[in-house]
Amino acid sequence: MREQKAELGIIGGTGLYEIPGINVKEKVFIDTPWGKPSDEIILAEYETDVRPVSIAFLPRHGRGHFLSPSEIPHKANLAALKMLGVDQIVSFSSVGSLKEEIPPGDFALPGQIFDRTRHRDDTYYGEGVVVHVSFGDPFCGRIADSLEACLKKTGIKHHVDETVVCMEGPAFSTRAESIFYQNQIGAGLINMTVLPEAKLARELEICYQMVCMSTDYDSWRESHEAITVEEILKIVKDNSEKATKLLKTFIPEFAKMSERDCSCKNAVKYSIITAETSRPQATREKLNKVLPGYF
Repeated sequence: MREQKAELGIIGGTGLYEIPGINVKEKVFIDTPWGKPSDEIILAEYETDVRPVSIAFLPRHGRGHFLSPSEIPHKANLAALKMLGVDQIVSFSSVGSLKEEIPPGDFALPGQIFDRTRHRDDTYYGEGVVVHVSFGDPFCGRIADSLEACLKKTGIKHHVDETVVCMEGPAFSTRAESIFYQNQIGAGLINMTVLPEAKLARELEICYQMVCMSTDYDSWRESHEAITVEEILKIVKDNSEKATKLLKTFIPEFAKMSERDCSCKNAVKYSIITAETSRPQATREKLNKVLPGYF
């Protein structure tokens, strides 16, 4: 594990490639046992009335948005942040809305995930080491509560406890799929990036919450044309400005938060199944880069 250089990780989604107003200290491109992350990670400091907060910012799709959802090196991204010392992450994502009451421009804090991905490597474990982490509640409640209070404070219209469907992409949903998610699952949001990101964060004992930024109504509205990229990009800029406003409200609150008392911090510690004598040395060496002493 490297010397701690950041405590709060921020992962930017479509349209959020930087954070205005932060004091940039360093830019790093870390090698991890799972490869290189999407792009350089910006290490920065944000001054608050309580104390300065050290931040690591990573654009999920790379600056210039050159990685499709299925190409994102999620394992390297989360490992790199962990190796920098990050133990709490706020992640941003542009999403489609599956409910009339979540119009484009609204934000949402999802509480559940429904997995529809097919081609993604979604665990650090295997290769002789079996770990079964709890993922019944995939987001961190303490971060969600703080973000919700900040959304109220900023006046950003928002929703909580929605289910987000994670589809493979990069094509958007068919109408049949969109209506199925609506009617059979009761989902309110759909995106392409919450998985395996949220699951990998849990496997590294990182507190994680995604902030979903609605850009469109997906394709379930049969009386309307299916959504296009042009329509989505019109609202992405406004959402990015709201995201910056939210972060500038949240980071000072983060500075006041007490030590982690949630189950995220021990997610792996009590979930290792493989006997110590049966763990391959090569696998142990990889995992000890992100969870030293566990394996």
